[in-house]
Amino acid sequence: MEIRVLGALDVRVCGMSVVPSAPKPRQVLGLLALRADQVVPAGVLADELWCGRPPRSARTTVQTYVLQLRDLIDRALAGVGAEAGVSCAKDVLVTSPGGYMLNSGGGPTDVREFERLAGMGYRAIDGEDHPLAARMLGEALALWRGPAFADVPVGGQLAIEARRLEETRLCALDQRIDADLRLGRHRVLLAELTVLVDRYRTHESLHGQYMIALHRSGRRGEALEAYRRLRNTLVGELGMEPSAALRRLQRSILLAGPERPAGPERAAGPERVAGPEREPAVVAVVPEGAVAARLSRVG
Repeated sequence: MEIRVLGALDVRVCGMSVVPSAPKPRQVLGLLALRADQVVPAGVLADELWCGRPPRSARTTVQTYVLQLRDLIDRALAGVGAEAGVSCAKDVLVTSPGGYMLNSGGGPTDVREFERLAGMGYRAIDGEDHPLAARMLGEALALWRGPAFADVPVGGQLAIEARRLEETRLCALDQRIDADLRLGRHRVLLAELTVLVDRYRTHESLHGQYMIALHRSGRRGEALEAYRRLRNTLVGELGMEPSAALRRLQRSILLAGPERPAGPERAAGPERVAGPEREPAVVAVVPEGAVAARLSRVG
């Protein structure tokens, strides 16, 4: 079985899709796929389908959806089930006491692969191996084909899981950009960061990284303008000032001379904004689901 939820739902058995077209069976499959190889209680499935207000017929209806999924699985297994080591759909979508379990058979799932690669990236960061960190985190992020469960109607459970997964994606993205900045890739990052700061208008970490990339590319005025836009958004929409770390970054850019082009020895060293002192920047958690993450050291 192959399971992908980081984007449109894609569950395949023996290479054939078993994703139903009807919304509620798709919702059931989405939750089972996310928790593959774990028993999902029937009550949790009912809460997902009816947002915590299941009808009296909920259990019977859930059983009906499970039967529909098994019918799709049986079609996928036709002719190859024995070779795959399973005899029928009940071996794949298993009934357990109180619930159901989707048996992945050890097949790949994009969430597990994302977590594995991202974990390698974070360990590389801890070891200050920035090339490896950028590569591993980039591979992890490449698994995303869109928002999690992009084509699945989400109830309470899947909505929470989708937000959780988005937080993990933003964290990996922030750390990958930080690693790229430390490798002197500021000019390459500008196009990506331009889109990101427009999409995440109150995400301070991304804005700070954008300011650093602009400044290092010799565009100090645009870096300061990016700070001004962020501050206007935070004050106007949320009634709050930028964090102390971002204010220090803005001040250091304001006081610095134009950034010199980065030579090989500068690109290999820690990221910095020209200035007399160096201070670690710590970015607080901000709205819109942004994950707290560190900026490059600035000064």
